[in-house]
Amino acid sequence: MRCYANQLPSELNKGLKPFYLVFGEEPFQEAQCVQQIRDCAKQQGFDEVIKFTLMQGFDWQGIIAQYQSMSLFSARTIIELDLNQQKPGVIGSNTFKKVVELVNPDTILIVKGAKASQEVQRGAWFKALDKLGVFVPCYPLTGSHVKRWLDEQCQRLSLNMQSDAKVSLINATEGNLLACFQELEKLSLLHGNALITQQLVMQGLLNQAKFDIFDLSDALLNGHAKQAIKVLNKLASDNTEVVSILWAITKELNTLISVQLGLLNGEPIANLFKQKAIWKNQQGPVQNAINRLNMHTLEQINSDVALFDASYKQGNLIAPYQALAHICIKFCQPLNIPMPCHAVN
Repeated sequence: MRCYANQLPSELNKGLKPFYLVFGEEPFQEAQCVQQIRDCAKQQGFDEVIKFTLMQGFDWQGIIAQYQSMSLFSARTIIELDLNQQKPGVIGSNTFKKVVELVNPDTILIVKGAKASQEVQRGAWFKALDKLGVFVPCYPLTGSHVKRWLDEQCQRLSLNMQSDAKVSLINATEGNLLACFQELEKLSLLHGNALITQQLVMQGLLNQAKFDIFDLSDALLNGHAKQAIKVLNKLASDNTEVVSILWAITKELNTLISVQLGLLNGEPIANLFKQKAIWKNQQGPVQNAINRLNMHTLEQINSDVALFDASYKQGNLIAPYQALAHICIKFCQPLNIPMPCHAVN
């Protein structure tokens, strides 16, 4: 059953499903939807969360084993599987169909992935999970959809924000829902339900050194290695959350992969800019990156990002910011040095 991101809370109130397919190109919405599922499930005794990431040599049998097993600490478990921008393949497809046959009321399976094309949605494994579960597509938001999303977040946070203040915030964050939401949370903490004016919004934005994470994105897209490391050093000195930096890198990487795939399929670049909601002032940097990074290089960076994510979650990273620097440099120039982390068990 299809359920859009803004409809998920009301859908969860009707009762939990055994399977959730959260797919799309908007990472903040994806993360928010997964968290909403977790929170709702936790209220019903699903206290343990086990995470898997699809990587080379992935053991699909582990999904079935975990799905059938009873936890030592909790009677109810959530399994999260990140497909890591990949398709499950024959073995994965068969695994999903097997899991559907073994439906376990004490286990919820959440599958995360890139945008689910019509080809993916027609797959037998997808249909099997969707029939008993919920499919949540997370699309990039533009125009009136961004404003509607902002209105919903303001209502949820009990924020009283003027219309021109909302417009300024949307323009400043340029479709980056994570940055926009973080600003809303700060405004909520600082001002409660007091009236939020345009002046208050702009003052808060200026105090952030003009969004250093966005500066990192620009440096990566334009291939400016020295600038990227300079910004990363600033973010590290400010104790910026590692996951926030990784989000910014992943967002740009997913965009570039998606555009390159479109170009390989013969789609005009102008159409792709429109489809992927790439703002006009970002089209030049994205074009620079596309000219510099072929699909093979992007796939290598994607593998490094997946390794970073898995290693960080498992506590195997020697130095997270050093590993991020490795990924940043790879965006800008060839780098054959392995990423600094222990082997993932």
